[in-house]
Amino acid sequence: MNMSNKFVNLCAFLLLTTMLVTSILSMKNDSATMDELAHIPAGYSYLTHQDYRINPEHPPLAKDLSALPLLFMNLNFPEESSAWQNDVNGQWQLGTEFIYQSGNDADKIIFWSRIPMIVLLILLGWLLFKFAKDFFNKESALLVLALFSFSPSFIAHGRLVTTDIAATFGVVLATYFWLKFLTNPSKKSVILAGLSLGTGLLMKFSLILLIPFFAVVTVAYALLNKKQFSRYALLALVSGLTALVFVITPVYLIHTVNYPAERQLSDTKEILQSFPMESLKSICTWAADKPVVRAPGHYLLGLLMATQRTASGNTGYFLGEISGSGWWYYFPTVFFLKVPLALHALAFLSFLLLLLKCVKARFKGIKQWMRSHFAEFSMVVFLLIYWFVSINGKLNLGVRHVLPTFPFIYILLSIGIVAAIKNSGPKLQKTLVVLLSLLLGWYVASSITCFPFYLSYFNEIGGGYMGGYEYVVDSNYDWGQDLKRLRNFVEENDIERIRLEYFGGGNPEYYLKDRYLKLNPEDKYVSGWVAISVNQLQGGSGNPAPGYDQPTGYYNWLKEQTPVARAGTSIFIYYLE
Repeated sequence: MNMSNKFVNLCAFLLLTTMLVTSILSMKNDSATMDELAHIPAGYSYLTHQDYRINPEHPPLAKDLSALPLLFMNLNFPEESSAWQNDVNGQWQLGTEFIYQSGNDADKIIFWSRIPMIVLLILLGWLLFKFAKDFFNKESALLVLALFSFSPSFIAHGRLVTTDIAATFGVVLATYFWLKFLTNPSKKSVILAGLSLGTGLLMKFSLILLIPFFAVVTVAYALLNKKQFSRYALLALVSGLTALVFVITPVYLIHTVNYPAERQLSDTKEILQSFPMESLKSICTWAADKPVVRAPGHYLLGLLMATQRTASGNTGYFLGEISGSGWWYYFPTVFFLKVPLALHALAFLSFLLLLLKCVKARFKGIKQWMRSHFAEFSMVVFLLIYWFVSINGKLNLGVRHVLPTFPFIYILLSIGIVAAIKNSGPKLQKTLVVLLSLLLGWYVASSITCFPFYLSYFNEIGGGYMGGYEYVVDSNYDWGQDLKRLRNFVEENDIERIRLEYFGGGNPEYYLKDRYLKLNPEDKYVSGWVAISVNQLQGGSGNPAPGYDQPTGYYNWLKEQTPVARAGTSIFIYYLE
């Protein structure tokens, strides 16, 4: 299984090119998803106004990137709007006004703001390939990149203006340079580790978990290799300060240049009214109007907002139930249903091969293994931390929230399979190569066959991209991506009026104009054309989970009807007599 560097690099280029083309072509007809309605105007306001009053619950870098192409367009920004002038974080109304109601071309804004995110997706693929190649071998790196390039979840979310791909990029980037720092603690590596950590922390607030992760692996590395612990602790602290002083603070300073201090203070007080930890609330409020420190103070505000939302949860549909406090088994179940079965088979194969190897070695030398396989050990530590926090959190909004764990899963199973193939005898090696080829073929086929509906992808057990909504919705299936497809259906069928309840970042009045009527749950006696986002349909027909006391079942009357068509995968269309 020895491959030349030239061949491996050529294959890597072809894989990333395929992913690039697939991402662009598959998102052409997608309308804005829910979070894009807030992220797109937020990023544009940061770059054009240097004012961070909108969408502080997410760090700025991903939104900044998405807004770069918009600077070259002659856009109208509703800066006289109440959503901008008076509301506290009026992100949803501002998004509606900026994209759809200010005389701008909505489709052009959405398309071009997504292009930088696709570029970031491709950069993530290259970085992941480099990570696996540098720490392991080129064959494993190529297998990792193949799994990444045809991942339905990465293609789905890599085309959107959200923070999930950015977070994944931040994890891989920061981990790469932190491991480099541990193995070679030079001045350069310490600084690069700090800069990459700061970059990761500016991608998504969930990446605050990098701090305990790096603390654990730094202590483990020093103990396993009998290094001077105090030296590593000091260097790690220097890297952390580098992240805070030279990355986070300057970026937030730039973004708050024109954010009036008194406005930042009043917004902070309003946002943190219900935050339970008084000490952190007091620090954040105190810093909000102080020169220099109000920049990291605004970062702290976003971190507190994200933490509170994770702890408080969201109302959603899952396995026939409606709950506002989440399910501990949500992410394991969604991961099982949303990831191609071929990947589960590859992971199982890798586990069996590893178990066989451990049995032969009689499980001896665990400490030696950790020392000689420290990169693998580190990835396992990250997976344990991130999955533990995700499972125990109440914010059940989709598999996208655990995307940062995917790259290390890919790497671990790839190096296991490649090592087994290389170390096997001729007969077993041939068998393993054939089995790997079959599973990869299945994996690629499952990705290609759901084009262009990657957001709605479910594996065969999950009902496929047309049936996965029975298990779970929201960003796993219906995030508002099919509104333009509904418009096309309405125009092609010359429908004069259609009642619609829509979930997402699109705007029915913009696309349907005077053909649009709002659908309400009490409209069960109406006749004619009716359409509904499946997220709303499932939310209005699921059963209440234990402890959930809000009204449910208000769309049971519509669930009993048979759709005559669908717009894409996520908007069900009915004709009621």
